[in-house]
Amino acid sequence: MSDDKQVGIVLVSHSGPVAEAVAALATGLAGGTSTAPVAAAGGTEDGGIGTSSELIAAAAAKVDRGAGIAILMDLGSAVLTVKALLAEGDELPEGSRLVDAPFVEGAIAAVVTASAGGDLDAVEAAAAEAYTYRKV
Repeated sequence: MSDDKQVGIVLVSHSGPVAEAVAALATGLAGGTSTAPVAAAGGTEDGGIGTSSELIAAAAAKVDRGAGIAILMDLGSAVLTVKALLAEGDELPEGSRLVDAPFVEGAIAAVVTASAGGDLDAVEAAAAEAYTYRKV
């Protein structure tokens, strides 16, 4: 799959630095020269704690390559903000999808899968599978 048709990933956190760090970690672990487009949408426009529909929409537009967009969130109100954007229907690019997955592990799995050329269904499945990762 060519770079221009990769699934985009948007990482939504209540904290700008957290979203940026998870994006950097996932991108770094995906490696390679054709890493999927990833954008962080953390915090509010003024740098505060919270979520911003404007930042999320801008991040989605930035990573849109026509193959869909997987949106992963950290906490409750981020989920509600993304759901509201999806319900409005015109704020996010076509093919945008809320992905229910652990934020860090799911982001890594999503970026690795998208970078390997996986479609949106495969990216969502890989991210959701992160719920089964055991640490002990």
